[in-house]
Amino acid sequence: MTSVVGMLPKPFLVHWAARMAAETAVSSLAAVASIAERDPDGAVDYVRNSHLRYTKIRAKVGSDAHDMFERMIRLEEIDRVHPDLEPYRKGFAEFLTVVRPELVRAEDIAWSDTHEYAGSFDAILRVWLGEDGKPTPDHSGTPHLLIVDWKTSKSTYPDVALQLSAYANADRIIAADGTSEPMPEFDGAAVLHITGEDWAFKPVRIDSEVFGVFLTLRRVFEWDRVISKTVIGRAIAQSARRLVTGTQRRA
Repeated sequence: MTSVVGMLPKPFLVHWAARMAAETAVSSLAAVASIAERDPDGAVDYVRNSHLRYTKIRAKVGSDAHDMFERMIRLEEIDRVHPDLEPYRKGFAEFLTVVRPELVRAEDIAWSDTHEYAGSFDAILRVWLGEDGKPTPDHSGTPHLLIVDWKTSKSTYPDVALQLSAYANADRIIAADGTSEPMPEFDGAAVLHITGEDWAFKPVRIDSEVFGVFLTLRRVFEWDRVISKTVIGRAIAQSARRLVTGTQRRA
């Protein structure tokens, strides 16, 4: 599923990677110059791969945070965490207090037999909402079944809607033990966006229009991985091959 959503064009990433490289070159000018004296290609690679190092670090923080969130929402006692994770722990703990969601499922597989895709979702939650659409932590509001994703990225990006709509429209859920059951009907979707400074719980559209875009990307994915490799045949006419002499063959 991540690969399908990855079919979206992201031209801004080119400019972001270029800026990361430029910032590294400027902020580490002496280090880059020192490397270049001994290994010019190594210096180029050090600057060029700045965005990859940043992405790797952020991915590690995100992965560790997701693991912690699952433990917390399953009511596992969390004593001490790495200082880098502490702001995320506090934010998630506050979310649990303010919203008081009920965990239905977590970290299972959404599987679509109909459209041939699969992906692991973060959580299915039951959340009680008042008439104003805001959570009622005392559960006095109306219960809503939501498909939910945790995000620790810098911002909340629109493609989370494609991701959540794909989960919600899958045919079934496959648990860790291999058992399967139909995907339930959802009242909606939401993303919990947590950074090192704050958190926000936001509703996300997962209607037919959004899911239709995901299915279009699914076709683009099929084109990229399968169909594109079948569309050009062998040449039925081409330029004459350059003569290879006997002397060249013996050499």
